[in-house]
Amino acid sequence: MSQDLHTQTLTQLSAGLDRGDFSSVELTEALLGRIETHGQSLNAFVTVTAEQALAAAKRADEARAAGNAGVLSGLPLAHKDIFCTRDILTTCGSRMLEDFISPYDATVVRRLADAGAVVLGKTNMDEFAMGSSNETSYFGPVRNPWDLQCSPGGSSGGSAAAVAARLTPAATGTDTGGSIRQPAALTGTVGLKPTYGRVSRYGMIAFASSLDQAGVITRSSADAALLLGVMAGFDERDSTSIEHPVPDYCASLSGSLKGLRVGIVRQHFDEGLDDKCAAVVKESLQVLESQGAILSEVDLPNLDLSVPTYYVVAPAECSSNLSRFDGVRFGHRAADPEDLLDLYCRSRGEGFGEEVKRRIMTGTYVLSAGYYDAYYLKAQQVRHLIADDFHKAFAEVDVIAGPTSPTPAFRLGDKIDDPITMYLNDIYTIGANLAGLPGISTPCGFVDDLPVGLHLVGPHWGEETILRCAHNYEQASAWHEACPEEYR
Repeated sequence: MSQDLHTQTLTQLSAGLDRGDFSSVELTEALLGRIETHGQSLNAFVTVTAEQALAAAKRADEARAAGNAGVLSGLPLAHKDIFCTRDILTTCGSRMLEDFISPYDATVVRRLADAGAVVLGKTNMDEFAMGSSNETSYFGPVRNPWDLQCSPGGSSGGSAAAVAARLTPAATGTDTGGSIRQPAALTGTVGLKPTYGRVSRYGMIAFASSLDQAGVITRSSADAALLLGVMAGFDERDSTSIEHPVPDYCASLSGSLKGLRVGIVRQHFDEGLDDKCAAVVKESLQVLESQGAILSEVDLPNLDLSVPTYYVVAPAECSSNLSRFDGVRFGHRAADPEDLLDLYCRSRGEGFGEEVKRRIMTGTYVLSAGYYDAYYLKAQQVRHLIADDFHKAFAEVDVIAGPTSPTPAFRLGDKIDDPITMYLNDIYTIGANLAGLPGISTPCGFVDDLPVGLHLVGPHWGEETILRCAHNYEQASAWHEACPEEYR
């Protein structure tokens, strides 16, 4: 049995534990063995917490035997290394935090642990979540299980690669402009970004505070629904958390798509989209139509401005958030500084990588007295226009559908020296972050043996709808079941 435990989804593993087919300790040992075998070639993990995982698995088995099992008792997962984890390294993929041991758990980490989840380790990521290829990590690039010469996407690339390679059935991620959904599309996994404020950001190290949102990468929409039900909910420690009822996401999965109004964004199928990807996505839309969905075209006239808007707002917020890393209180500290200014300059210069420095400098520039109105204020005004476009569209449709990424996975090194081309990888996902909307990417086919994702966006608090839509599509297509041959 242990030989095929890695092939099962989170919901399948939960049922197996309930039946007593295997123990959590057996499951955890099997996955830790796979991490040991495949972890180095993928570079998906920064830290593996084998001892803590086995101890948690043993406690889960004891709780189950005593009839005290939680929703996730004994189920393994991994955390993106941007979530603070008590007594465990939290690096954000940066030299700045390479030795940082968090004294507390993020709310997401605590809620999953309280539900009985077993943490296998912390996954690699673009430094401070800044990147779309997982090449900016201080700990080296993550490799895509479908082709080790290709990027898994970013910034949650480690989580996506680990789930795609069946090293863990699920992993947490964060999404600022597409950092869950884009890597999910490039690795053939399911990536869910909830409504902004749906999941607590407490203990999630900030990149751009008005855009960041915690979510999950899984192998099915059912698994995503299971985890979201545990993670979601108001948190008084997070000033951006919104008090809104948490529905039973799992219960709503099986609903029909008959009459569901699906909007196809005209701007999504322009010259920037790879022709083969466009064909695959259009086929997936026909599957939704065959299930009773009603397709129609919608217009988001300001969506073309989402990338330049994002790359003013996000760097501005990152410039502010990362100012705390100064070599004084925590993080990397330069040796033998001559004075306070030297301490600041060398600590930050040594601790941050090139992409982080680029965004800090950009953000500082657009926030400066002479340019604030011309850039940052203007970007916020355009952001409102984009949000208004979505609001108008959702008066006509229930879900907006299209491609997640303009191309399949690209080769490592191809775009790292061309920031503008790299930034365009998020062109279809950024709009949802600017408007604070929920989005999900689910596998919908292949181009040149590499996965392609179908992107579904819902209105605020519309997670039930997009999860149901993705789940119905998965039941009719089974692309989410595909696994790279080497990792079967």
